[in-house]
Amino acid sequence: MPTNLALNDKLVQEAQKLGGHSTKRAAVNQALTEYVMRRKQKKVLELFGKLDWDPTYDYKKVRRRG
Repeated sequence: MPTNLALNDKLVQEAQKLGGHSTKRAAVNQALTEYVMRRKQKKVLELFGKLDWDPTYDYKKVRRRG
Protein backbone atom coordinates (compact mmCIF):
# COMPACT_ATOMS: atom_id res chain seq x y z
CA MET A 1 0.00 0.00 0.00
CA PRO A 2 1.89 3.07 -1.20
CA THR A 3 1.73 5.95 1.25
CA ASN A 4 3.30 9.38 1.19
CA LEU A 5 4.23 10.68 4.61
CA ALA A 6 6.09 13.74 5.81
CA LEU A 7 8.49 12.12 8.28
CA ASN A 8 11.17 13.69 10.43
CA ASP A 9 14.31 12.89 8.41
CA LYS A 10 16.65 13.08 11.39
CA LEU A 11 14.47 10.68 13.35
CA VAL A 12 14.24 8.23 10.47
CA GLN A 13 18.00 8.37 9.93
CA GLU A 14 18.60 7.72 13.63
CA ALA A 15 16.19 4.78 13.54
CA GLN A 16 17.99 3.38 10.50
CA LYS A 17 21.34 3.70 12.21
CA LEU A 18 20.23 2.24 15.55
CA GLY A 19 18.37 -0.64 13.93
CA GLY A 20 20.98 -1.33 11.29
CA HIS A 21 18.39 -0.88 8.55
CA SER A 22 19.55 -0.20 5.01
CA THR A 23 16.31 1.51 3.96
CA LYS A 24 13.84 3.98 5.40
CA ARG A 25 11.07 1.50 4.68
CA ALA A 26 12.72 -1.17 6.83
CA ALA A 27 13.24 1.28 9.69
CA VAL A 28 9.65 2.54 9.57
CA ASN A 29 8.19 -0.98 9.33
CA GLN A 30 10.25 -2.11 12.33
CA ALA A 31 9.20 0.98 14.29
CA LEU A 32 5.53 0.32 13.52
CA THR A 33 5.88 -3.35 14.48
CA GLU A 34 7.43 -2.42 17.82
CA TYR A 35 4.75 0.25 18.40
CA VAL A 36 1.93 -2.25 17.85
CA MET A 37 3.62 -4.86 20.09
CA ARG A 38 4.03 -2.35 22.91
CA ARG A 39 0.41 -1.24 22.68
CA LYS A 40 -0.75 -4.87 22.88
CA GLN A 41 1.52 -5.47 25.89
CA LYS A 42 0.09 -2.38 27.56
CA LYS A 43 -3.43 -3.77 27.20
CA VAL A 44 -2.35 -7.01 28.87
CA LEU A 45 -0.69 -5.10 31.71
CA GLU A 46 -3.91 -3.17 32.29
CA LEU A 47 -5.59 -6.47 33.20
CA PHE A 48 -3.38 -6.97 36.26
CA GLY A 49 -5.45 -6.67 39.39
CA LYS A 50 -8.71 -6.94 37.46
CA LEU A 51 -8.88 -10.71 37.08
CA ASP A 52 -10.15 -13.08 39.75
CA TRP A 53 -7.40 -15.22 41.26
CA ASP A 54 -7.94 -18.62 42.82
CA PRO A 55 -5.30 -19.07 45.55
CA THR A 56 -6.05 -22.83 45.70
CA TYR A 57 -5.27 -23.42 42.01
CA ASP A 58 -2.35 -25.83 41.64
CA TYR A 59 -0.74 -25.31 38.24
CA LYS A 60 1.82 -28.04 38.91
CA LYS A 61 -0.96 -30.58 39.38
CA VAL A 62 -2.54 -29.54 36.10
CA ARG A 63 0.79 -29.96 34.28
CA ARG A 64 1.17 -33.52 35.59
CA ARG A 65 -2.20 -34.52 34.12
CA GLY A 66 -1.20 -33.71 30.55
